[in-house]
Amino acid sequence: MADGEGGPGVFTATALPGDPRLLPTVTNASLGTRVFRDILHAAGVYSGAAGDTHRADVPSPLGLRMAAPGARSPAESFTLNTWTGTFSHTIQSPGYTATHQLYAHHSLVHLMVCSVTIQRLDGSTHPVTVQLRSLFVPQSRDLQLTPGPDFQGAHYIYGQTLVPEVEGGPRPAVHMLWTPIPESLTLGGEERERCWQFLAAVAGSEEEAKRSYSAGLSLAAAGSLHRSHVRAWAALRRGCSVELDGPLALRQALHGCLYYLLSAVPPRDSPGVPFHGISPGGLSNGTRGEDYWGHVFWDQDTWMFPNILLLYPEAARAILQYRIRTLEGARRNAREQGYEGAKFPWESAATGREVCPEEIYGAQEIHVTGDVLMAFEQYYCTTQDQKLFQEDGGWELVEAVARYWCSRMVWSEEEQLYHIRGVMPPDEYHSQVDNSAYTNAVARRSLNFATDLAWDLLLPAPEEWEDRARKIKVPFDEERKYHPEYDGYSPGEPVKQADVVLLGFPLMHPMSAEVRRNDLEMYEPVTDPAGPAMTWSMFAVGWLELKELQRAQSQLEKCFSNITEPFKVWVENSDGSGAVNFLTGMGGFLQVILFGFTGFRITRSALLFDPAFPDGITKLEVSSISYLGNKLEVTITREEIRMEVTETSRDPPASPLEAVLGSGQRFPLGEGQSVSFPTAPGWIQGSPS
Repeated sequence: MADGEGGPGVFTATALPGDPRLLPTVTNASLGTRVFRDILHAAGVYSGAAGDTHRADVPSPLGLRMAAPGARSPAESFTLNTWTGTFSHTIQSPGYTATHQLYAHHSLVHLMVCSVTIQRLDGSTHPVTVQLRSLFVPQSRDLQLTPGPDFQGAHYIYGQTLVPEVEGGPRPAVHMLWTPIPESLTLGGEERERCWQFLAAVAGSEEEAKRSYSAGLSLAAAGSLHRSHVRAWAALRRGCSVELDGPLALRQALHGCLYYLLSAVPPRDSPGVPFHGISPGGLSNGTRGEDYWGHVFWDQDTWMFPNILLLYPEAARAILQYRIRTLEGARRNAREQGYEGAKFPWESAATGREVCPEEIYGAQEIHVTGDVLMAFEQYYCTTQDQKLFQEDGGWELVEAVARYWCSRMVWSEEEQLYHIRGVMPPDEYHSQVDNSAYTNAVARRSLNFATDLAWDLLLPAPEEWEDRARKIKVPFDEERKYHPEYDGYSPGEPVKQADVVLLGFPLMHPMSAEVRRNDLEMYEPVTDPAGPAMTWSMFAVGWLELKELQRAQSQLEKCFSNITEPFKVWVENSDGSGAVNFLTGMGGFLQVILFGFTGFRITRSALLFDPAFPDGITKLEVSSISYLGNKLEVTITREEIRMEVTETSRDPPASPLEAVLGSGQRFPLGEGQSVSFPTAPGWIQGSPS
């Protein structure tokens, strides 16, 4: 679309994609659906045991399609507006316009809404009728549903999932109220305009479903139902605003990614609602056989989380609380494999037990446990939120992960180092390998963080944590000066996806610029071009780090073969296979902008910056970087960096900040005061004053 009305955040088309998987999603933290689909999903509602666990299909009364059979040559358009979080379908006829809107309400999170508005454009007085086509039946293959009494004009069904995730475990309940939808709607001869609103409330209890439905009816009666959603969504978008001066396609991709990823996080005013994690295809996808069945992987902790943390730390905390809530399941996983502590599942649903249908991944792709802990470390470094660890279960998780890694290592007398054997690295083309560079480096990082955190919290830490972190083997080829992917890796062997390049970022494993370059040079040509979408982002970040801007650009451009038109829905693989609405790829892409272009790196003592822009990008504005209780507006051009603290936390009080350049120049960052300096490497830290 042209960069016209609505700018790069409004995607309009006159036809829908042929593949219904590529239709846009409307989602909030509790409910999600693809537009025009006859099912929706509710967060945390899974059916099926172990490897058969999948998101339970909830029948959706709002998957309707509007048609105007009597219209003379109507023009149709379909629009996803990422500023308002609303999808619309418009039929434009010579005498009238009919608009169908659909959205997941962003403050009433158990509510989905669709509306149909018919507006007369001429002076005629004949009735105007549109048809509503729907495949809805109040039944599900995953839920045992029973009709209940109508409530405030709404129909009511309730029930629970058919099969628990673990034997004897809970079967989540679903209660749904919905406005009956007629087969057609008619604007009377005397009417100029009319709007019909249809609500669906879905919750885990009858009381919550009724409360949400009643609240929605009240807002609808006051004419402010859509406005209240837009206000809540706009507040979230404003608080997480990222703007680029650069090519239109890049800006559209950026706004698409922000829309789909922010749709998946909890809204700011729902702290009491437990969060159920983010799967690669989001809540709208994940029915049996689709999008990894709605399971949660490392995709959440490694690929999506860092962006959410910088922009919206309260949502980042909710993601960590999901992992804390599933800690008991992770302990069981470790015990069943003969280890101590907690082993997080390769695929997680509601309990933290392993739900991957193929045993090899759950048994061998153990780096996920370190990935989970790295998210906790990044959160702690960015917020210094000790309450999460002292009172809310965070320390128990950190300690359990450290114990797992210690029990998973074996001592090599020959090398006088600790080994981790028989694993699958992130590169899933290889399995049963010893000493995966990535796995061992993330294990080392887990143990170092556990030791440092114990010190901060005045807790005892076993000496073996530090000892094993120091003595774990991370393979390194002294002659070629690069990291082999695992013991016995031969240069040139094909690799599925980003693996060793993750040592540089996000792991920040200590290495020289020469080694960083060698790792990129070694693995870039042998990484499968048909591999998953997030891979090229990490090569782009690596080249930006080394100021190789052309090479960074060429890697970033590869991402665009995974972005489908017209609604910027990502596919996991460039041939269209794998997950759709692939939030993992979007998370990687956003990290290029938020960590690559800025050079932001989260460390124990500071937030580093070292900007680098590829050709065609002249300016980056981030409205709200969160650091140590402060919100910073950061604007970067090729010539200048401008920072302003726009908000500070009062409870607990935020640390005062300063920006320090490599030259030693210091700039106090006081609330409401704008500070500028020439674009150069530096860092933001707590001010000694």
